Amino acid sequence: MDRDPAELEARERYRLMIGLIQPRPIAWVSTVSADGAPNLAPFSFFTGITANPMSVCFAPVNDRAGRRKDTLLNVEQTREFVVNFVDEDNAAKMNETAAAYPRGVSEFEKAGLTPVPSVKVRPPRVAESPAAFECALDRIVDLGDGPLGGHLVIGRVVRVHCADRLLKGPSISHKDRRAVGRLEGDWYCRATDDFELPRPEVPK
Repeated sequence: MDRDPAELEARERYRLMIGLIQPRPIAWVSTVSADGAPNLAPFSFFTGITANPMSVCFAPVNDRAGRRKDTLLNVEQTREFVVNFVDEDNAAKMNETAAAYPRGVSEFEKAGLTPVPSVKVRPPRVAESPAAFECALDRIVDLGDGPLGGHLVIGRVVRVHCADRLLKGPSISHKDRRAVGRLEGDWYCRATDDFELPRPEVPK
């Protein structure tokens, strides 16, 4: 295959991206609307950006009808969100929150999850998550309209929560973190088939 992406339908481009960009970390994003209704949804177009300032980003795409998702609408209204982290223990619950519930319905309630008040932002954290970043919106970059059009949400981390069991030294081990990654379709993976490659040094 050797194609110009402009020649492909949006769904074809999307399938290529989720099939090739693997595994993808999952941002389990909690938000509230302007009137305080909570929302919780997972996004696998997600990554950290920089440690100075500590920043992350995720990209909610419009649904197949071209509508902006509740998470994006809430962030636009309140300029705050929380990234909760997914592991093997809460993966099934995370998946439950991916259902397309009507606006105003609490995914916390539907999935039987426990909201915990945040320290610096209005959206609650997920008690069942091993770690969370409270974030203040830095900016939203609109990259496309219509079905599957994307919006890059960049947030500055203003508070970090991490379970003590993960903090055993200068670095958090993936063996303790037990992260889950997103693959294509309904597939996920565990971070258990690991290998180490020491970074090479430039010969003197």
